[in-house]
Amino acid sequence: MTALTLSTAGAATLRADALVVGVAKGPKGLVVAAGAEAVDTAFDGKLAAVLDALGASGAEGEITKLPSPAGLKAPVVLAVGLGSAPEQDQSFDEEALRRAAGSAARALHGSKKAAFALPLEDASAVTAVAEGALLGAYAFTSYQGGEKKNGKAEKNGGPKLPLAEVALLGAKPRDKEHKAAAERATVVAAEVNVARDLINTPPNDLTPAAFAAIAAATAKELGLKAQVLDEKALVKGGYGGIMGVGKGSENPPRLVKIAYTHPEAEKHLAFVGKGITYDSGGISLKPAGHNETMKCDMSGAAAVFSSVVAAAKLGLKVNVTGWLALAENMPSGSATRPGDVLRMYSGKTVEVLNTDAEGRLVLGDALTKASEENPDAIVDVATLTGAMVLALGDRTFGIMANDDAFRTSIHEIAEEVGESSWPMPLPEDLRKTMDSPTADIANMGVRMGGGLVAGLFLQEFVGEGITWAHLDIAGPAFHEGAPYGYTPKGGTGSAVRTLVRLAERTATGDLG
Repeated sequence: MTALTLSTAGAATLRADALVVGVAKGPKGLVVAAGAEAVDTAFDGKLAAVLDALGASGAEGEITKLPSPAGLKAPVVLAVGLGSAPEQDQSFDEEALRRAAGSAARALHGSKKAAFALPLEDASAVTAVAEGALLGAYAFTSYQGGEKKNGKAEKNGGPKLPLAEVALLGAKPRDKEHKAAAERATVVAAEVNVARDLINTPPNDLTPAAFAAIAAATAKELGLKAQVLDEKALVKGGYGGIMGVGKGSENPPRLVKIAYTHPEAEKHLAFVGKGITYDSGGISLKPAGHNETMKCDMSGAAAVFSSVVAAAKLGLKVNVTGWLALAENMPSGSATRPGDVLRMYSGKTVEVLNTDAEGRLVLGDALTKASEENPDAIVDVATLTGAMVLALGDRTFGIMANDDAFRTSIHEIAEEVGESSWPMPLPEDLRKTMDSPTADIANMGVRMGGGLVAGLFLQEFVGEGITWAHLDIAGPAFHEGAPYGYTPKGGTGSAVRTLVRLAERTATGDLG
């Protein structure tokens, strides 16, 4: 994890490998953002002109490197675009700061220390820049860097390591708000990166049992309560959904409960995560070209796990219970077939029309189990449907809920922390398309509106009177394109920041 420090040193005097400044599009051309005054002075007040001559435009995330002039200790100045400059008496948008810091940190992979002289007008800006830098500095290198021959590792160069240290210039280490903002950003970014690591881990190493072991070990380390139901306990307990999905694999399923409690808590949140550690589609096998990234189908469980840990590390005055529904969906002679009927933990029967609609089956059991504790609200997180990607693209997750106000609150929270989302409906007419002549419900309905059909299916397993929301993160959970801002290639840790902020709002009673 990249180290974060708040520095009172001046931009001209701090020793670092690079000095990061912000530039933006002004009404009359390129402008240098606040925080970089000393750097501009070292350029005789011509930093904007020099950058303009080099082709810089101030566009969001644009990187321009140039050698430092005399008077600066850092040998390199890195200018990062912030987009359009704010109007007079306004400040830069927090997400713009977060993305700029992330872009700069990514561009400095392999460096030991960078000083960030970006605009830090208040504690919120400190949080944004710190989060962006720490998230942008992420790299997954566990499986790179050497070849083993005769039991010995031979170096082959390997990847560049992430930026080792970020120093925020202009932040005040003795200011309680600034210090708290930096500490919070460090915790949240660390747990987002843990979720990313889990998502990026190959499925031959991250089996349901391996994921469960990681959760149990972390719970023990932090003093949290953890319970792991193995395949024998799942069969005995009647968890037909989880067992139905996992029985085709040699790696049996698990249901993990990890709980954080605070002695002064007045509210209880339950987070439920889809944890399909690999999804082949089962007997309804996915077509060629759709299997390669299916290690990411446990992104919801990763988000839930990291969110509970973050809540614990932040000491939030709210009880948070995470449920990880873990299974591997594989085709074999023992796998569930299209046409089979499963009896869920709730007692409801489900006709399986498509074994690739497996996430809703494991979530159904977990939602019923979570409901038994009668929490104040349940939020499930899942890479559930390709239909949601078609509807909202690959950077935005959908939000469905049985309470409009709760759905609105989650949407506002997600936008606040910089996670793109959109509220979606649960049309009652679509529920009829899941009617089954054989069972209580089928796991498939009409194709059009498939993401909404999946949400309606999940709603069937939420306890009566419990506020519930469903986040379909199928689009933003795994990024296959080029990195941008603080978003890397691969697992993104989508929804962690939203869940953590939801827990914070619930703890302080500020939830609308």
